[in-house]
Amino acid sequence: MRVVTQDTFGGPDKLHIAERSVPEPGEGEMLVRVAAAGINPVDLAVRAGAFPLIGDPPFILGWDIAGTVEKTGPGVTDFSPGVRVMGLSRFPEQAGAYGEYACVSAGEFARTPENMPDVEAAGMPLAGLTGWQAFFDEADLKANDRVLVHAGAGGVGHLAIQIAKAFGAHVTTTVSAAKTDYARSIGADEVIDYRATDFAEATGDFDIVLETVAGDQLLNSLGTLKPGGTVVSLRKAGEDAERMAAEKGVRLKSILVHPDAVALQKLATLVAEHEIRVHVARTFPMEQAGDAHRFLETGPIGKVVLVN
Repeated sequence: MRVVTQDTFGGPDKLHIAERSVPEPGEGEMLVRVAAAGINPVDLAVRAGAFPLIGDPPFILGWDIAGTVEKTGPGVTDFSPGVRVMGLSRFPEQAGAYGEYACVSAGEFARTPENMPDVEAAGMPLAGLTGWQAFFDEADLKANDRVLVHAGAGGVGHLAIQIAKAFGAHVTTTVSAAKTDYARSIGADEVIDYRATDFAEATGDFDIVLETVAGDQLLNSLGTLKPGGTVVSLRKAGEDAERMAAEKGVRLKSILVHPDAVALQKLATLVAEHEIRVHVARTFPMEQAGDAHRFLETGPIGKVVLVN
């Protein structure tokens, strides 16, 4: 089978096509014919050596997989050949999504809704589960909560807005001016152009903030919370932030997304019910994985996806 791999850390030019043997599924595993693989910022960081999750090259990047079950291993009863599936595979270990086939843990996958194309399904797992786990595992999202989502047009942000709205929250988001109309189109109640307006002065009294940046912005986000509110940061918080949270009587959580088939199936149900949808900015063939990484660096709306 053909895969995208790299021999050294570095820029997008390090990604190249190679041949590998098709893996055989073991106990609890299944072989998936990959139709599409989602690209996330973590892929770029691992490629460059900035976030060494899976050791030194050579390795095969990618964790978001959508495709069709080709073969099941012993003990797999929930899926059979021909079934369309999607999942966040083995994160943060190597999963090898950038290839024609991937051997995955069946317990980390969900059935793809009939109304969801594979290219959209490939953009759902990591970003969708990040939003879900932030809101429900860490922050106890409830109807009528006031929620602030930073970078609301990004991969995580655009799904987080839709998830929060689906559960009855009032959502404010920060985006650049060019993306304000899009943010409103997916349900944001209030949209702030972060380049023109200081969100910390324009907002306040949030129950939950989904923080995607950290640094000074994290400190400012803590300042917008109600007493007892929660900031969920996608990056590790520093001592200053932890101290400020304690002084203000608010909660500060840092998360790293993990596979969760039960939550992913709930997201799939929201897709089937037309409550949420993955926006795919652009697709690239596997051979152009380097170009896809470069495009993601430009900050497009939604997700970038590789296709076979």
